[in-house]
Amino acid sequence: MLPFPPTLILRHRKENLKKCSLYGLEDREDLCFYIYPWQEQKPDLSQYVVLTLNAPCLQREDADKGLFLIDGTWRYAKKMFATLPPPFIKRSLPAHFSTAYPRKQDDCEDPSRGLASVEALYLAYQILGRNCEGLLEHYYWKETFLSQMDIDRE
Repeated sequence: MLPFPPTLILRHRKENLKKCSLYGLEDREDLCFYIYPWQEQKPDLSQYVVLTLNAPCLQREDADKGLFLIDGTWRYAKKMFATLPPPFIKRSLPAHFSTAYPRKQDDCEDPSRGLASVEALYLAYQILGRNCEGLLEHYYWKETFLSQMDIDRE
């Protein structure tokens, strides 16, 4: 039993799993994946923090809340975000972190702050004091990400 609600991830059905940074984490007890467009009943997000840009920064005080991530290209993310059932709490990650993922998309609202989904998940878990073990296990750019971030390793 987890001491906090599971992390919910809304993954776009067209997400290329070969390029998906969260691929391989589907069996984790603390993660629950949904497919967009919604194929299931939308979850109650009233006790969840939704990661987005231009919101107050995620803090350790949010640790009792669940975490919600959108996993899709930037082009789809805005549309996916618009379908989230209110109410929920918006939070962002500290702006000084940058991605190690070699992005080819340029339609990100703020490319300097656009992290790969697994990077955002890892940083959020670090901030919330959750177990990060294994999160970056399948991430090709793990070492580059951790060295750029200058953060504690698993």
